[in-house]
Amino acid sequence: MKIIQMLAAAVLMTVLSACSSQQPMATVDQVDLPRFMGDWYVIANIPTFLEKDAFNPVESYALNEDGTIATTFTFNDGAFDGEEKVYHPQGFIRNSDTNAEWGMQFLWPIKADYRIVYLDEDYQYTVIGRNSRDYVWIMARSAQIPDQTYAELRALVIDLGYDPELLQKAPQQVRK
Repeated sequence: MKIIQMLAAAVLMTVLSACSSQQPMATVDQVDLPRFMGDWYVIANIPTFLEKDAFNPVESYALNEDGTIATTFTFNDGAFDGEEKVYHPQGFIRNSDTNAEWGMQFLWPIKADYRIVYLDEDYQYTVIGRNSRDYVWIMARSAQIPDQTYAELRALVIDLGYDPELLQKAPQQVRK
């Protein structure tokens, strides 16, 4: 069942991205991949069907020797104490000049568009977008961020052409 859901998501993402008439979304100028690796808490997003009831969502990256990115996406399903779900998509650098354009593969052979469109100089906050403006993720190195920082990142997402009505805060509980 999980494979069927992932296949459906991959096909849907491909179809949706093919329908986009938006201009290409600019990325950050440069990403230091080793610095970018590690845990990123999802603060807000336009959720994919996998993320609709995700509590405590965290995306973790590790750089493989071959240059690919081992990714682990974990969350609790439906509640803070819900069943833990774990997915392992693979990231592929599409633009090695910037390291900011990736293909994210949940299911072979489809590599979904994944763009680092904002990254603060301290590598504490990032925004990941897609050319089709269908999905977006505001992420941080901690589960909670200041309201002012969230407001600024939300404004950036809106400026990129995303519908603010679709952006949802992800339920995050401070872990002990």
